[in-house]
Amino acid sequence: MVATAEKIKAKPFLKWAGGKGQLLDEIDKRLPKEDFISGRIDTYIEPFVGGGAVFFHVVQQYPQIKNFYLFDINKDLVNCYNAVKNNASSLIKHLNEIHNNYLNKTESQRKDYYYRLRDEFNNGRDSANLIFLNKTCYNGLYRVNQIGQFNVPFGGYDNPTICDKKNLLAVSQVLKNVDIIYGDFVDSEQYVDENTFVYLDPPYRPLTRTASFTSYSKEDFNEESQIRLTRYCRRINEKGAKFFLSNSDPKNEHSTDNFFEEHYKNFRIERVKAIRAINCVASGRGKINELVIMNY
Repeated sequence: MVATAEKIKAKPFLKWAGGKGQLLDEIDKRLPKEDFISGRIDTYIEPFVGGGAVFFHVVQQYPQIKNFYLFDINKDLVNCYNAVKNNASSLIKHLNEIHNNYLNKTESQRKDYYYRLRDEFNNGRDSANLIFLNKTCYNGLYRVNQIGQFNVPFGGYDNPTICDKKNLLAVSQVLKNVDIIYGDFVDSEQYVDENTFVYLDPPYRPLTRTASFTSYSKEDFNEESQIRLTRYCRRINEKGAKFFLSNSDPKNEHSTDNFFEEHYKNFRIERVKAIRAINCVASGRGKINELVIMNY
């Protein structure tokens, strides 16, 4: 009997600030699973896809869902998703070339190579270069300056996985029938009806004035954006859709900050423990509360 190759489970192909891999168990236990399995919910939307950990979990765990729409305001990210979806083979070929060039260099040569490819990326926005930068930059951050140039410094990792061929091919298969769209989160509203589940993972409301690593895109997601998001949630709630929102808990720093209690007062608010992973000071990395907000 010939052994068949084990099917690879697709997982996020980019590191991403605030990625939900560590919270998947907490998120999964709160998903409307019966609606997924029964087919009552046939559409899944993420208006802020980021690394896509929740999407990759749901799309492979609940095949009953027919329609998937992923949005993001980060054009480089959206282009990268679409490159993996539509041109995985050529992307892998390019990444392998980068991988071989990089690993054969000394530490100082790697650093020079990193900054050369960072310049190339800023001039051409190539998706293979983006994946390389993501795997080799400091803390896997995506950060741009006010004119939209990627400016994260070299990370200096010994043996980064620059080209994960098996996962990229698995991701490409998962994305085959998924719409990946560049746009503001409100652009997703046109696809929302009573048979929709919306998972929202926006840029978090900063816990302190200096907490934001700015900027995920050259457009800031400020307090007014957070308020726009609350209005969006109320509108899709009125449409009969179900939503699940993740955000920071301001009470970690300010016990009297009732922003979420005031703006989401008619919805279910729970706190879960998460590890603050991106902080340049080791003492600032530890377990804190994050909010999960649901309308069901």
